[in-house]
Amino acid sequence: MAFMPPQGPQGPMQAPTAPPPQTIPPKPLTSTFAVDPGAIRGCLFRNTYIWLRNGSSTWFYPVFVGRTSVAGFRWTGFFWTYTGYDLRQIESFTCF
Repeated sequence: MAFMPPQGPQGPMQAPTAPPPQTIPPKPLTSTFAVDPGAIRGCLFRNTYIWLRNGSSTWFYPVFVGRTSVAGFRWTGFFWTYTGYDLRQIESFTCF
């Protein structure tokens, strides 16, 4: 089965055409049990840096926010790749 890009109101959603900023933002001092979908919804289609509970962090470009998850494109260091996260996996985030 071939990969199908996510669909938006105007058709397939596309990954950003440029890499994210080179500077990693400072981590917010607050963290929660789970990220509120309403809070991260404000980051849709914006460069967002996320810190995960497992200790890793990455640039992320969210294109969909559900009740318990977020999906979008994660920067690998070379290209954007489509991925999703359970909102409970995200410790904190900041977007631009």
